[in-house]
Amino acid sequence: MSLKSYSRARAVHVMLVYTGGCNGCDIEIVNCILSPKYDAEQYKVFLTWNPREADVLVVTGPVTKHTEQPLREIYKAIPEPKAVVAAGACALMGGVYKNIHGDIPSEEIAGPVENIIPVDAKVPGCSVRPEDVLSGVVAALPKLLDAK
Repeated sequence: MSLKSYSRARAVHVMLVYTGGCNGCDIEIVNCILSPKYDAEQYKVFLTWNPREADVLVVTGPVTKHTEQPLREIYKAIPEPKAVVAAGACALMGGVYKNIHGDIPSEEIAGPVENIIPVDAKVPGCSVRPEDVLSGVVAALPKLLDAK
């Protein structure tokens, strides 16, 4: 067993991708992994910026036209098994960036995350609460554990 597969089997590596919006959800997500209050690292949940190391992709913000293709490429670069968590009202339905009629304007926003890549868990909120983010990651874990 290689060192890479050994460590991957014993820890969960979370990659955070920002696809537009206000960054409120990103602050809360990093808070739940790195801060001493939640300290997810003690449970072997680590933040990574390398898609080849990631197990769980957490996406925040409405997917803009500018970030649609990079998001698809990041998703493809994550090895199987992988899970995706859409975090925040913007990632789920466009949030404050949708227009008055409830549609997401196609000239600026490509759509919610589930229209771009498959989503395994959804975390509502504006901005999301750290406890809910951890619950979303835990909800996505069965997909990873069943495949290992």
